[in-house]
Amino acid sequence: MKSGFLFLGALSALIGIGMGAFGAHGLKATLSPEMLAVYQTGVTYQMWHALGLIGIALMRQQGLDSALINWAGRLMFSGILLFSGSLYLLALLNLKWLGMITPIGGVSFIIAWALIAIFAVKKPHYSRYTHARR
Repeated sequence: MKSGFLFLGALSALIGIGMGAFGAHGLKATLSPEMLAVYQTGVTYQMWHALGLIGIALMRQQGLDSALINWAGRLMFSGILLFSGSLYLLALLNLKWLGMITPIGGVSFIIAWALIAIFAVKKPHYSRYTHARR
């Protein structure tokens, strides 16, 4: 079964590792310590939320699929684009107005995790393993 969220999570992790290496080796002499920290924050949040997307994909593969989980995945990926993407561009291009976009990505992350929490307490989860034990 193909998984869009698994693909997006793996792609985000791959790009995050590349961005991190680029920041550590290619930007150290170019960016100020403050802008390098901004860039690193983008990398850190991208990596954590790439893992979150992979977790969502694994939940869906276990049959824990719902609108809440699907929206969480969409918002998590949107957050990567908006939050991490705006921080990368802010650090690299020094476009201060991008700082207005970053919080939108942060809110996307927060809502995504809230939706997962709501899903976790909303209904009982019966996996194929639970049914096999009965």
